Amino acid sequence: MKGIIKLTVLACCAMALGRGNALAQVHEISKKYQAPADPQVQKKLAEWQDLKFGLFMHWGTYSQWGVVESWSICPEDEGWTQRKGPHSASYNDYVQAYEGLQKTFDPQKFDPTKWVKAAKSAGMKYVIFTTKHHDGFSMFDTKQTDYKITDPKTPFSKDPRANVTKEIFNAFRKDNFWVGAYFSKPDWHSPDYWWPYFPPKDRNVNYDPAKYPERWNNFKRFTYNQIQELMTGYGKVDILWLDGGWVRPHKTVDPNISWQRGIKFDQDIDMPKIAAMARQNQPGLLVVDRTVAGEYENYTTPEQEVPEKPLSYPWESCITMGNSWSYVPGDHYKSTTEIIQLLIKIVSRGGNLLMNIGPGPDGDWDPEAYKRLEGIGQWMKINGESIYASKPVEPYADGNLYYTRSKSGKIIYALQLGATEEVKLPAMISIKLNGEVKRVSLLGSAQKLTWKKDNGGITISIPAALQANSGAKQAAVFKIELK
Repeated sequence: MKGIIKLTVLACCAMALGRGNALAQVHEISKKYQAPADPQVQKKLAEWQDLKFGLFMHWGTYSQWGVVESWSICPEDEGWTQRKGPHSASYNDYVQAYEGLQKTFDPQKFDPTKWVKAAKSAGMKYVIFTTKHHDGFSMFDTKQTDYKITDPKTPFSKDPRANVTKEIFNAFRKDNFWVGAYFSKPDWHSPDYWWPYFPPKDRNVNYDPAKYPERWNNFKRFTYNQIQELMTGYGKVDILWLDGGWVRPHKTVDPNISWQRGIKFDQDIDMPKIAAMARQNQPGLLVVDRTVAGEYENYTTPEQEVPEKPLSYPWESCITMGNSWSYVPGDHYKSTTEIIQLLIKIVSRGGNLLMNIGPGPDGDWDPEAYKRLEGIGQWMKINGESIYASKPVEPYADGNLYYTRSKSGKIIYALQLGATEEVKLPAMISIKLNGEVKRVSLLGSAQKLTWKKDNGGITISIPAALQANSGAKQAAVFKIELK
């Protein structure tokens, strides 16, 4: 994950969120999907698709500088890799200062129960936490490196809550959230990935693994051991969310994708072995090996974008609440209306929304994030039945109307987006659907509604009182029960 973003439209006809004026790296959706063969994984995947709304958190020592997570130490000339500040003139000085952030990381306001309460109130059902990003700083008590939050060099290591991954997982799991571990396959701190003998050239391994197999095997062992720690020492884990898609077998590289063309070496870390170990310890575990199509990408993860149409396989849009994945002072947060309408569009196309909030260096969220979650929760309490466990249904969308249906197919929901926070309803609304209608209602309202059949569906008459004051915010949801 990286970068600062704003609303744009991609040439691929998807609604997307770019990164300010910086060049955006698009995480292209894998062109091929391989459904899991394991019945336990199949069952869990179906259950995950019913959850619809999850929380993502990018957090690490970088929050102290308020810079993009990890990417400023990557020696690439991209918009999201720019170095700023007093150490930026020299790459080596910058990296030394960046890694020195370990010695000042002391998030004393860390309280995961506060996050759980806010996320639950907003209607979120699962959490994905960055146990380690590309910079290699481990937010868990790994035995594989001292570059971690629980090392004595880190001030917070003296706190009983120092193993923040365990604290977060336990707190969310206690309130019936699904728990997921984000884990970066590349590790720019590891001497077996960026070997100090050579300078790093880009995001990739800086030596040829085929020429130095012992060093690469050390890195494979290191990666396996860290994931094994997460799969055995942190309770029940539902999702292993792997980032850094350039660490992959070279035979899987797609030369039509620009960032994949930069992968010169085979970076195979033996995913079959890792997945087998992980599922032995966590039966039914969903594995998300991002952008590496095949049996270890159980669902795809379009980043900062929403596919224009429903996809034929499971997917999740991971999108920031603010402009950045990681904490930035004074970040601009999307409005409650924007977020709810984004969720509706995603769910109407059969996807899940994984909404990211970056904790600050003190260990808490920006107050604006709590306000947004409170507003989302108010809407979900009334209208959540149109979101959870729903399925897409044609015509999916018609102007400002978006459609979902219940699993049984006996209920159709038509979600009318408001042009502003307050939804103004017209005198008549045409709903496209098939089937005989038994009852029509507006969620959150006791007002009786009448309708008549027309070509391709029904037309609902909206009483004058409801037109003047529907009480609906962000989106009004019509529930159409079929005979």
